Amino acid sequence: MEEEHNQSGKPFKITNVTREVRKGIVATSLEDLTSKVLEKLEVEAPVTVVWEADGTEIDDEEYFATLEPNTSLMVLNNEQTWVPPTPPCRIKKQDEVDDGRGGPELVDLVGKLKHNICHVSLLGGAELEMLSDMDPDSLVDITFPDKIFLEQLKEVSGRFLCEKRQAQDAMDLLRLYHEKEAAEGEGN
Repeated sequence: MEEEHNQSGKPFKITNVTREVRKGIVATSLEDLTSKVLEKLEVEAPVTVVWEADGTEIDDEEYFATLEPNTSLMVLNNEQTWVPPTPPCRIKKQDEVDDGRGGPELVDLVGKLKHNICHVSLLGGAELEMLSDMDPDSLVDITFPDKIFLEQLKEVSGRFLCEKRQAQDAMDLLRLYHEKEAAEGEGN
């Protein structure tokens, strides 16, 4: 049976870094798998193949040969790095956020930030406001047992929101100053 797999290849479950695309590939070697991945997932070389479950890199043919059929693998390209799967945030109707502000959107946003807090700096005003207005106690009961994280997220979001507002105020002031200068220049 093992020899049969070696001649015809072994089946593998392949996904991309976001886990949004999943494909089945039969490959006889790591090189064969890599070439098929480039075509099926429509990614550019070079790629790195890792175990989807824990991010272990499969970097040589000898290790590839030890993989069981139907192993789930992830393909990374460029500077992508493996991240653990994000559990879906589902809220039952009776478990809604107490104050009603944000609701499932807030829970989803906090869930995404829990896996990569750096993204808080990329959020817009509406999301930052939702986070800075959240009640950490209401979210702790639902899905996030780490109250300290929620409190720190609320504080950081408030700071980013304040900085964004200050920057916007400064830009508005500069725009008004520029308009006044332009109007005075036309009057002379």
